[in-house]
Amino acid sequence: MVPSFPQLRQELESHVRARTGRRLRNLDIQLFPERIILHGQAATFYIKQLAQQGVRDLLPDVCLENAIEVSGSQRWQEQ
Repeated sequence: MVPSFPQLRQELESHVRARTGRRLRNLDIQLFPERIILHGQAATFYIKQLAQQGVRDLLPDVCLENAIEVSGSQRWQEQ
């Protein structure tokens, strides 16, 4: 059985937050039949990459666009 988009989105968000140690702000995952887009803000490119890998852990072959913004000049608090 294939999960519904809301179920899949919730599972992906939970996994990405766990994978990044909750170090992303304003995480938003947009699901489309042909691709997934990650949005949010991260303090480092490493966190951005961890978020991407979090999606790949669950959906290794999906077309993924990582639109997370990186701004190392700000200190992020856990969300």
